[in-house]
Amino acid sequence: MILLDPDLDPDPASPSEAMKPVSAHAKSSSAPAKTNLLRTPSVRTLARFLTQAQAAVKLRGQVTVLLTTDASLRSLNRRFRGKNKATDVLSFPADPASPSGARIAGDLAISVPTARRQAAAQSHTLSTEVKVLILHGLLHLAGYDHEADSGGMARRERLLRARLRLPQGLIERAAAPKARP
Repeated sequence: MILLDPDLDPDPASPSEAMKPVSAHAKSSSAPAKTNLLRTPSVRTLARFLTQAQAAVKLRGQVTVLLTTDASLRSLNRRFRGKNKATDVLSFPADPASPSGARIAGDLAISVPTARRQAAAQSHTLSTEVKVLILHGLLHLAGYDHEADSGGMARRERLLRARLRLPQGLIERAAAPKARP
């Protein structure tokens, strides 16, 4: 299930951007405007991907994905991890001992503004970036932990990204050497 935070702005175009006149050449161009590439994907698109990715991960039970703001992710990160900063995705596995534990796999929270910045930095759409984050979160719900598993999650994520036709993942980006300015 995909939930949208009512505080989330689905269209990143600023009012000044939206008011700019469009040239005749741009009007006839079939390429989508850059702002369209960073627009929040539809709930239907993400729900379909969630089902596909969950099957690929072999994760049973309901998963709820909240698309929200940096402020919300910062608050959740501070409350549950003791880290007072925004992040891209947080995973909340269900308690297997609870009566509903077998039917619920857990929850994911994704910061759309952070995902939007990451999508722009990676030169792909916001939809693609949110899918990368969903897959990463699902692997955490399935019990993987890239901070402690000697590369097991990275290998699994790489395999599943190829199967789901997704670009480079979070673990690989973090491991890549940073270019100097």
